[in-house]
Amino acid sequence: MAGVHKTLSTIATAGALGAGGAIVWGVGIERYLFTARRHELHVLPPGSPSITVLHLSDAHMAPWQKRKQRWIADLAEQTQPDLVINTGDNLGHARGLDGIRRAFSPLRGVPGFFVHGSNDVYEPSGRNPVRYFTGPSKYPQTAAKLDTEAMDAFFTDDLGWSELDNAAAAVRVSGLRITGVGVDDAHRDWDDLDALPGALAALEGRKRADLTLGVTHAPYRRVLDRFVDLGTDMIFGGHTHGGQVRIPFSSRALVANCDIPLDQARGLSTWGPDDVPLNVSAGLGHSIYAPVRFGCRPEASVLALRARA
Repeated sequence: MAGVHKTLSTIATAGALGAGGAIVWGVGIERYLFTARRHELHVLPPGSPSITVLHLSDAHMAPWQKRKQRWIADLAEQTQPDLVINTGDNLGHARGLDGIRRAFSPLRGVPGFFVHGSNDVYEPSGRNPVRYFTGPSKYPQTAAKLDTEAMDAFFTDDLGWSELDNAAAAVRVSGLRITGVGVDDAHRDWDDLDALPGALAALEGRKRADLTLGVTHAPYRRVLDRFVDLGTDMIFGGHTHGGQVRIPFSSRALVANCDIPLDQARGLSTWGPDDVPLNVSAGLGHSIYAPVRFGCRPEASVLALRARA
């Protein structure tokens, strides 16, 4: 019996050390291992010049997160993108805009599209992480409001981006007319899918786009399906954090906090019968109440869009 007790004690000790090591890694190391996830897609009209798209999402910025701010600013300068897609949840603190300004300023003058997540409007709050396994999270009714107006003014007036909350807009990049159509945060049921056909038709009535992009914060199936119905050439989403905590080397998230299939909660895949490219960013940050990443590094996406054969 003494040998059995010793074996059990050894197993318990090893388990505790393993769990402790995982916590140290996730809290103290991996959440700072910012990564650029790169893809190449042939989605542009034949003969078009290539363009580089920088997809940013879920920064959940707090003013003290200087490493994240420097990494984003450096990536923007290194990649020299032609177009920026921002899928929301930029703010993670009442003064988060201070950090967003430092991080995004190198993108001034680069055309871009953005939509809101709920953490562009309301401050984050503490959550029981176990509840994410029971379905999409509920939201508090008493969260303090953020200065969304100031953030939007920075994006539109200073950087030159276009807001796509239940709207559409067009930009010109390398001689190509690119249309974006997007929704407000579907996780909060702020999306208005019925507004999209008219918004898109008003733009395309003037001149048809060379490329049409669907942009959403939360990649709910109803939103992705509507983008496919509207004929988008590519779809961008965020919100999932890629699961934030994953089994290492697994292709499947444990949770997605929406109804997207778990194996599509991070990275590049396709959606719908026509295999429309779908890029879901695992995001750059986390709630200040859940400062951990495990098996799921914080990321931005750099997409090289090429001409079709």
